[in-house]
Amino acid sequence: MARQGLSRALVSAAWLSEAVRAGRVGSGLRVLDASWYPPKERNARQEFKERHIPGASFFDIEECRDKSSPYDFMLPSESHFADYVGRLGVSNDTHVVVYDGDEVGTFYAPRAWWMFRAFGHKEVSVLNGGFKNWVKEGHPVTAEVSQPTPAVFKARLNRALVKTFEEMVQNVSSIKFQVVDSRPEGRFRGTELDQGLESGHIPGAVNIPFHSFLSETGHEKSIEEIQEIFRAKKVDLSKPLTATCRKGVTACQIALAAFLCGKQDVAVYDGSWSEWFHRAPPHYKVSEVKRSKA
Repeated sequence: MARQGLSRALVSAAWLSEAVRAGRVGSGLRVLDASWYPPKERNARQEFKERHIPGASFFDIEECRDKSSPYDFMLPSESHFADYVGRLGVSNDTHVVVYDGDEVGTFYAPRAWWMFRAFGHKEVSVLNGGFKNWVKEGHPVTAEVSQPTPAVFKARLNRALVKTFEEMVQNVSSIKFQVVDSRPEGRFRGTELDQGLESGHIPGAVNIPFHSFLSETGHEKSIEEIQEIFRAKKVDLSKPLTATCRKGVTACQIALAAFLCGKQDVAVYDGSWSEWFHRAPPHYKVSEVKRSKA
């Protein structure tokens, strides 16, 4: 049963609960709460202090990012990531389980999962159903904040899993890889604002809203259901694929869904629409709404 966590991108609440009860959370297994919410809505760090999975540490996506970038949540440097997760007790031999407390079930956890994979860590899993279902199923929670023993983590960025603005621009004409946009349909089509930005999408992109892969309970859908979702949108998982969204977060849900189907090489456009909107020429922003010239 222990192998489930090492061989799969998802672990169940039952599996993790057993690990917690057996005292396995430590240097070999680290649990990270990767929750983030808009500041005016919820306070992720405060909620963590009040209630979290026993033995978990808080993975602060505001701290583990490139703070010099004008775009949200861009990947930090190798040294920044290595230092940050090392202070959370994560070494290259640690199995990492990430979760978040979003009401949809899983929102930011796949971003943390992808970050670890982008920096060369393979033994990382997402808690299926998230904290919402952990609590619903009656698993233990605590307000006690543990102090993990620092570890040494060596990070090496796998550039095949990250796409830059320049690569995305080139792909508009070369079409070397498929592009899937995980935002809601209205934002993809350009009919509603995207968190304050005029919306639309990259030419040639296909829209699969990230919540399509989640069940009503907030768990990942079955592999067969996920495969059918991709097929219905004519996305070929045997060919190169890049995911995008608003700021590189829900795009990671696309990467996770494809990973569950056996495709482990989905890249994420880290800057996503936040960067594309500000840098791409007007004719590279596809929208059903006529844009202002301002």
